[in-house]
Amino acid sequence: MASLKEIKIRIASIRNTQKITSAMKMVSSAKLHHTQTIVERMLDYESKLSAILEGTLSAESEMNTPYSAVREVKQVAIVAFSSNTGLCGVFNANVWKELAARLHQYESQGISVLLFPIGKKIADELHKAGYQTDDRFLMIGDKPAYEDAAQLATTLMELYASGQTDRVDLLYHHFKNMAQQVLTEKVFLPVTLPEVNPAEVSTNYILEPSSEHLLALLLPKVLHLGIYTTLLDTVTAEHAARMLAMQTANDNANDLIQELTLQYNKTRQQAITNELLDIMGGAGQ
Repeated sequence: MASLKEIKIRIASIRNTQKITSAMKMVSSAKLHHTQTIVERMLDYESKLSAILEGTLSAESEMNTPYSAVREVKQVAIVAFSSNTGLCGVFNANVWKELAARLHQYESQGISVLLFPIGKKIADELHKAGYQTDDRFLMIGDKPAYEDAAQLATTLMELYASGQTDRVDLLYHHFKNMAQQVLTEKVFLPVTLPEVNPAEVSTNYILEPSSEHLLALLLPKVLHLGIYTTLLDTVTAEHAARMLAMQTANDNANDLIQELTLQYNKTRQQAITNELLDIMGGAGQ
């Protein structure tokens, strides 16, 4: 049985660890509220921009763009989003599990893959597994900026337009609420343009200088914004996952402290009892 001193040391150690996890939870909470506000605003903006794009498309029954061309899939680019640090539960493990399954599937189908890891954790897993990766955008999740997201989107668009890849997939966590972060896979390219019903085409649009020019202007903005909102969504989900992990750690620490305190009291009581018995036994002699 552990001595009283050993139990006290363990309790103190757990309480010190609990102070750290509590502080991390508070930091993640502050970051979560900040990024959540930005995401909500950006999603509203993205929705409005997409509505403008759909309105533009409704003015023309047929419009083509190199980013909507559907080809036989022989090579896929995958952008996998993770965190740079740990202590966020199964957040990163889930990304790697799904990505590994997807890579094995593509390998069995003879499809080659270009990998763009966002975050050190998924990059480390890919490197350990022997995969070659493009690490130019590895750290853009640290401080999400529209310029970095636009640069990544432009790179992916150039790869697709030039035929170097036939599809671009995004793998990330979507922030649903404080307790749920949903692992999501989305096709980024080819882009799916909204279907236009000729019977519903409005004749009230006057597009200047041309519908093709407006599509060429709006579509890249929508794609750039799509990468940016995905990046923000991932970061928000990461903060929520870390908050939940730290709360779980705090709860487990409280349970362990209670168990150790009970053990301490029992050990102390037993020591007092033994001491009294020894005194009584000595007096009887």
